[in-house]
Amino acid sequence: MSGGRGTLAGVLRRPAGAAAVAWLGLVAACALVSRVWTPLDPFTTDPYSAWAPPSAAHWAGTDAVGRDIASYLMAATGTTVVVAVSAGLVALVVGLGLAALGSLTARWVRDSVAVLIDVLVAFPTLLVAMALAAAFGGSLAVVVVAAGVGYGVTIARVSRAEIRRVLREDYVTAARAAGLGQLAVLRRHLLPNIAPVLVVQLSLAMATSILAEAGLSFLGYGASAETASWGRLLSDLQRYLGVHPWTVVWPGLAITLTVLALNLLGDVIRDAADPRLRTRTPVPTPEVTS
Repeated sequence: MSGGRGTLAGVLRRPAGAAAVAWLGLVAACALVSRVWTPLDPFTTDPYSAWAPPSAAHWAGTDAVGRDIASYLMAATGTTVVVAVSAGLVALVVGLGLAALGSLTARWVRDSVAVLIDVLVAFPTLLVAMALAAAFGGSLAVVVVAAGVGYGVTIARVSRAEIRRVLREDYVTAARAAGLGQLAVLRRHLLPNIAPVLVVQLSLAMATSILAEAGLSFLGYGASAETASWGRLLSDLQRYLGVHPWTVVWPGLAITLTVLALNLLGDVIRDAADPRLRTRTPVPTPEVTS
């Protein structure tokens, strides 16, 4: 518990970490609040209010059919959070499962998993998502599975190398000699030591899933018309880019800042949680005497 508090304090002491936490906290708060309240109904259209500029009545203006952009962005935040968390968990389970099979099993299984990972990692996540959407129809579930499995392979590749490195440590050898089983070794020694790497990869998986959902919704393969989505809003507004360019700023900025915050947070947590970086002390500069 104290280690977790120390890591959190280390994250908040860094400007990039504090900024990332603040933005992601705002995104999470918007996702929760939008479940019960938005300034206006995000799906209500009013042609007489089309292309209204930002004002007290419409914080971010309106689109071509008079929808309130701010309300729609708030409602779409919930979709983004659900996709990011769900795809991140799927990626973590898939990645750790493949990494464990590729490190703690018989040699022929390890070699087979290594080949499988090398084959699957060659397929881009967005391409896999588009193929699944074409086969099963566009939906958020397809985006979650495709992004989770697609980035889970990357997690497996990175985690497998880290697990094999930790397995060569003396304390793991001693634990095995004492009769500790493979699952116990994984739980007690491997996972705590590769946690910083997993945190970084999890944040990247969530960021990738947000980009995948936005990209697929932009192309019409992601969220349905009844589901608010940043990518769908960007798709609706981009056709009017030459006439009302300011409208595409809002969904584009939301996607960019959220992905950037996740990447920054992963890096900062890795630095704060790595004991080699926490305990590093600066080398004193010798005083120059005249």
